[in-house]
Amino acid sequence: MTTDSFLDEAIARGFVFQCTDIDALRAAMQAGPIAAYIGFDCTADSLHVGSLVQIMILRLLQKHGHKPVVLLGGGTTRIGDPSGKDEARQMLTDETIAANMVGIRQCFAPFLRFGEGPSQAMLANNADWLDQLGYIPLLRDIGVHFTINRMLGFDSVKLRLDREQPLTFLEFNYMILQSYDFRELSRRHGVTLQIGGSDQWGNIVAGMELTRRTDGKAVYGLTTPLITTASGGKMGKTAQGAIWLTRDRLSAYDYWQFWRNTEDADVGRFLRLFTDLPLDEIARLEALGGAEINEAKKILATAATTLAHGAERAAQAAETARQAFEEGEAAANLPSVTLPRAELQAGIPAFRLFVLAGLAASNAEARRLIRGGGAKVNDVAVTEEGHLVAADQLQEGAIKLSAGRKHHRLVKMD
Repeated sequence: MTTDSFLDEAIARGFVFQCTDIDALRAAMQAGPIAAYIGFDCTADSLHVGSLVQIMILRLLQKHGHKPVVLLGGGTTRIGDPSGKDEARQMLTDETIAANMVGIRQCFAPFLRFGEGPSQAMLANNADWLDQLGYIPLLRDIGVHFTINRMLGFDSVKLRLDREQPLTFLEFNYMILQSYDFRELSRRHGVTLQIGGSDQWGNIVAGMELTRRTDGKAVYGLTTPLITTASGGKMGKTAQGAIWLTRDRLSAYDYWQFWRNTEDADVGRFLRLFTDLPLDEIARLEALGGAEINEAKKILATAATTLAHGAERAAQAAETARQAFEEGEAAANLPSVTLPRAELQAGIPAFRLFVLAGLAASNAEARRLIRGGGAKVNDVAVTEEGHLVAADQLQEGAIKLSAGRKHHRLVKMD
């Protein structure tokens, strides 16, 4: 795989939204491997599917012989990126940020090869240099290259001002620190490309300009499109919660089910973005019609789950789904929750049990599920919201709950 073919495949798969100078970037890649980075702030102890486009483009970059750099925002997380936000993020303690960073590191291992080689991925932490900054030196060295006029024009700032919502001076500085990151990575590791979501365009351009003005170096920026479902839903979020990438936050089965439930119109797009399948094979799969599109969804689910959880867990998830849906079995490999013996023996209202099992986000949602006829206990429809589910309904040590045809849990007793 040649280094100069990265852009061609990235465009063909739908990864590219904007690029600052695509011809110059292509020429730089033709000259040999480059280093490119994406930043991830540490606001939770795992990333979710909403960040997967960024991870997959780093994977594609490495496939073509370039060096991916994962920048963890140990420093910038203390401020919070205002891009696309209506209000300031909750301030996190240093201890929470450090713990989140440990969890987030695990998200990249299944997708990237880390090491010391020219195309091996590396991790960096912007706290390593941001924590050393003095305020006056920062103003003199960096602040002189930013005008308030230009900063007020960035979408992340205009959004707040247009809606007359507060934008703190702390958040206003975020773009300056992200620009500093780009220059620092350029100096320390020879990074010449920053990649980010479409909402990061202004921040990326600001970092490019800072690096050019202070170091006289040409660097580049590329953004990925905002990914939503065909029906307009936000990628990575479901009624049951976020689709986390780390195995301790979400089972392989639930991850597989998320992809299996892809809307028909999204199958081809998601196969291109979230799997390594060849483009000609994807073209064949997305052309399937009628019931055959479900086979394409299963291939998508298994391929995506293989990347995140490994081939063995992906195959097990696919087989568990087959047993649960095609054979009607309460397969032992279904995700489970364990409840206190005393609580289950006394009986739990059905609507509450569906919340405890993670099949509904709230009591109100669980009640709607039951009223709509979508809730089952041991494959029998529940018609009353307050129906008590108790230990005497255990079958082979578990009670099977179903929310619709595709979401199932086993409830066990400790």
